[in-house]
Amino acid sequence: MPIRDILQLGHPVLRQVAQPVADPTAPEVASLVMDLADTVAHWRATTGYGRAIAAPQIGVLQRVILLRLPGRPVWPLVNPSIIDHSPETMVVWDACLSFLSIFMQVVRYPWIRVRYQDVQGTWHETHAGLEDDLAELLQHEIDHLDGILALDRLTDINTLCSREEFERQFKADSPYGR
Repeated sequence: MPIRDILQLGHPVLRQVAQPVADPTAPEVASLVMDLADTVAHWRATTGYGRAIAAPQIGVLQRVILLRLPGRPVWPLVNPSIIDHSPETMVVWDACLSFLSIFMQVVRYPWIRVRYQDVQGTWHETHAGLEDDLAELLQHEIDHLDGILALDRLTDINTLCSREEFERQFKADSPYGR
């Protein structure tokens, strides 16, 4: 499957709400999942960043995200939604393949529960917490499905920094340093 271009900050599709997938078993969903997997793998190999991607980032307004975590199988989630979350919040570093030159601190929940379908159409629920920074990652990707970008969750404009400055000062103590 092809490596797709990732839409960049300012592209209007990134601010649109993705539509639910009617049939997760449809061939076009399988093709989309392959494109997402190939695209995020390419970005990880060429930039060192990229653990996940959402369909709107490649211009497809469908509720599909794909996680590609080190040492784990590729994990597509169709029609994911956050159904519960911790009462407390935390501040974490965030970045995005749609604006990889910008890093910032954002507010996220330490744990969430997500309901989603697999590509066979079966519904699942998963609890995501701090392990592998899974809660933060899923929140970031599900936000993409709702037209929300990490910049919208910025805690303080003073945390905004370039990729170079982030790598110099903060990367070692962040999930991106692993």
